[in-house]
Amino acid sequence: MEFNDSLREILKRGPEKASEDWMKSIGEEYGTVPLIFKRMSERPEVLLSHLLYKGAVAETSSIDPKYVELISLAVGAALKCNHCVEYHMKAALKKGATREEILEVVLIAGSLANAAVLADAYRVVDSNSDTSTCGASCDLRGVRFGANTEE
Repeated sequence: MEFNDSLREILKRGPEKASEDWMKSIGEEYGTVPLIFKRMSERPEVLLSHLLYKGAVAETSSIDPKYVELISLAVGAALKCNHCVEYHMKAALKKGATREEILEVVLIAGSLANAAVLADAYRVVDSNSDTSTCGASCDLRGVRFGANTEE
């Protein structure tokens, strides 16, 4: 449904009824309604704003909907959101993704998430490499590491 059509429907039905209808259609399409949508539906204006935003992003995307779901699955995996992974995996399968594609995006997400953990930790270590603030914690088995390694 186009953005303007969605707005007209919300105004015509009212936020409570529009929210209820969207929740029902999400459940029918995906077999489940995410918990965040259920909680947002307690405040229909919040749910509708979120769904309108999400819909506008998806409708204006030049990326194939299957790949949008695979990207969403990968992000959910990297963020360790089991419910996100499950929801977007089902959606990706419904949009034609294969098991191999799903496993591949999870592998890529895991690799990037691991790199992010290492990069953040190494930045903390490097930022604390000043011997006046780092002390013995920057001395690993007699080998000093960090920015000031020439001491």
